[in-house]
Amino acid sequence: MAGRTLLVDADASALTLLQCVLGGVTQVDACTSFLDARRRLHCDRYDRLVTNLRLQAYNGLHLVYLAPSRTRSIVYTDRHDTGLGRDVQDAGAFYESRERLRHALAGYLQNQLPATDRRALGETDRRGLFRGGRRRSDVPRATVDDQPTTRTPA
Repeated sequence: MAGRTLLVDADASALTLLQCVLGGVTQVDACTSFLDARRRLHCDRYDRLVTNLRLQAYNGLHLVYLAPSRTRSIVYTDRHDTGLGRDVQDAGAFYESRERLRHALAGYLQNQLPATDRRALGETDRRGLFRGGRRRSDVPRATVDDQPTTRTPA
């Protein structure tokens, strides 16, 4: 088990989905409000903080600043934004988009995280792009014998 995690999102259905994803990976405390999350951060000890950047009138990045330095933080947004992502990285947190969070969250909690999020946010993720290849099947067959052979009747 990966310790305790504070999960914060104003959308209760999204919070329920993320709790299901975390299942037996970690002990999860969930909050739907910034004020409740702030109170919990002051009263309890958490190993991880996972928060949406937009928490109605508040900003999830403020929770990152309020969390003790030993608490590793993951901040996500509804859509990828390079400028906000850099702000999150500057605060010492890891940045994800909501669509990728479901798949990446268990990895964040089960693995030892580096000191900082070293990913370059402005670059395109090459894993999803076709870059060609050097496999034999990718190279068109170009031989001298490409002309069809015709037989002459004898």
